[in-house]
Amino acid sequence: MIQIFDTIEEINSTAADIFVASAQKAISDKGKFSAVLTGGSSPAGIYRLLASADYKTKIDWNKVYIFWGDERWVPLEDNLSNAKMSFEALLSHVPIPQENIFTMYEDGISAEDYAVKYEQSIRSILGSEGKFDLILLGMGDDGHTASLFPGEAVLNEQEKWVSAYRLESQNMHRITLTAPLINKAEKIVVVAFGEKKAHALKEVLHGAYNPSLYPMQLIKPVSGELLFLVDKKAAEKA
Repeated sequence: MIQIFDTIEEINSTAADIFVASAQKAISDKGKFSAVLTGGSSPAGIYRLLASADYKTKIDWNKVYIFWGDERWVPLEDNLSNAKMSFEALLSHVPIPQENIFTMYEDGISAEDYAVKYEQSIRSILGSEGKFDLILLGMGDDGHTASLFPGEAVLNEQEKWVSAYRLESQNMHRITLTAPLINKAEKIVVVAFGEKKAHALKEVLHGAYNPSLYPMQLIKPVSGELLFLVDKKAAEKA
């Protein structure tokens, strides 16, 4: 399903409304809400909105559990850190317990070993089912999502929920949720805007199935909902 908007502000408010509604439903149904945040610049407006007075009071943050879809293997204070942006825009402004926040980095451990530890953290909250209530994703100009980049071996992962590897093109390690785990989610929301996303979005939605080239095509929920929130520039070829 795809929704097309005139402005980024409309995308942000729709995504924030979905976040609140998902949180309220999950907390009402089962007493907790598990959400996966995305990094980059795209979601910053959504996070700032959720941190505003109009939104943050609508959620019982004591019952919210926050994870990330992927991360650059850098310290949390590094400007490249997805978590740093998330804290600055959202998490530092809402009353969520620190023990409910699961960042994708730890000093003194390898990215590969931490991927195993991160999966254990997910299992501790979600159990063996591994079904997140809501996953927010972005999409790169090349059709990647999370740290599922074109041509990388992680695209073929079927068993692990979390994987870490060295992305040679960026000269750094990345840690990411894998497609099989993402696809378990109750709801997946993909945010993309700008003309640079137009070609990839067209191929992801309407092109031949080639996830090695357009990894976003791997995102196919098992039983949940997949929703693209895009602006007219991103959708101009779709």
